[in-house]
Amino acid sequence: MKRNGYLALCFVMCFTIFSPMAVAKEKAGQQKGDNHFAPLASSAVMIEADTGTVLYEKNANEKMPPASITKVMTMLLIMEAVERGELKLTDKVRTSERAASMGGSQIFLQPGEEMTVEDMLKGIAIASGNDASVAMAEHLAGTEESFVARMNERAQQLGMKNTHFVNSNGLPAANHYSSAVDIAIMSRELLKHEGITKFTGTYQDYLRKDTESPFWLVNTNKLVRFYEGVDGLKTGYTGEAKYCLTATAKRNNMRVIAVVMGEPDVKTRNNEVSTMFNYAFTHFQVMPMYKKGEAVRALVVDKGQKPQINAVTPHAVSLLMKKGESADTFQKEIVINEAVHAPIAKDQVIGHIFIRTKDGKEVNRIDLFPEDQVDKANMWEILKRTTKSVLISY
Repeated sequence: MKRNGYLALCFVMCFTIFSPMAVAKEKAGQQKGDNHFAPLASSAVMIEADTGTVLYEKNANEKMPPASITKVMTMLLIMEAVERGELKLTDKVRTSERAASMGGSQIFLQPGEEMTVEDMLKGIAIASGNDASVAMAEHLAGTEESFVARMNERAQQLGMKNTHFVNSNGLPAANHYSSAVDIAIMSRELLKHEGITKFTGTYQDYLRKDTESPFWLVNTNKLVRFYEGVDGLKTGYTGEAKYCLTATAKRNNMRVIAVVMGEPDVKTRNNEVSTMFNYAFTHFQVMPMYKKGEAVRALVVDKGQKPQINAVTPHAVSLLMKKGESADTFQKEIVINEAVHAPIAKDQVIGHIFIRTKDGKEVNRIDLFPEDQVDKANMWEILKRTTKSVLISY
């Protein structure tokens, strides 16, 4: 969008922020001394969820088998289908012969058995059910192969450059890989669906509770129970991948995502993620700026059924600050088009929030979207609006 077509508001805010640029400068030192948080992991990364700032990384772009962490993308596509209204949590999902035959971690679905989407999500998120993942994939896309194509398409949309999926559950397969950074990206996207932590943050539950064969679910991510603030996200293990985990914890409005891959055992995996979390919560804090969906500015809609629309934030917007530092000056600039032409889709970018350092370096950029879809007004509506405007002017 051209700057001369925008209405801009710029004001100065005094905050201390630990920017992605600053992180990039310190990466070289993050493998030494006190910052060697995951010595036994093959790769690792830790980010702050609101800003996406990298707080720690180790071989973070290396392609590795992700095991059941694959299911983060499966859950993301499920949650997005629910949000679009294509799927309801109460919908019944029928289990195919193929889904029931998956083996490995499972909830022991039987061929022909029906279970709600909500219970399937429990089975995937808590018990890492391979059978539930395939059943949901087939329900949404007809075949698992078609669903996997959607997984790879979504990965590309999210900028996951070192990922290729072959199945929906992470069972060993040739050419099935991801990286710690890519896992953090899709984990961050999944967490934008706030309802997911209802499943990933549950330590234990039941399936088929009121039947003759109840099935007890115990979360494979023990940090949900033993580390304050952890409410997800997904474990993974195969002989090739070893022990993997993408974990998330939230304290004092700050959410952190930590990913480790190739750990030698569960205890080491959990200890190293806990160490990463300890560092983040001890040294950083966030300053909330906007809530998810908060109106930032109104703008005129040319020839729209609505004459104006609010530009809103797609997710919570925060500034990440390092504790104990003196305040520096940053600029926040809201740049929005003076007028947009109908029709307007709900996923159309209509402006930005820029956060810059005093010398003009961009620290963060947040896209702004219309609060609602706006269809084009018909000629009669435009005529009435024009006539009313003329009469008011007189």
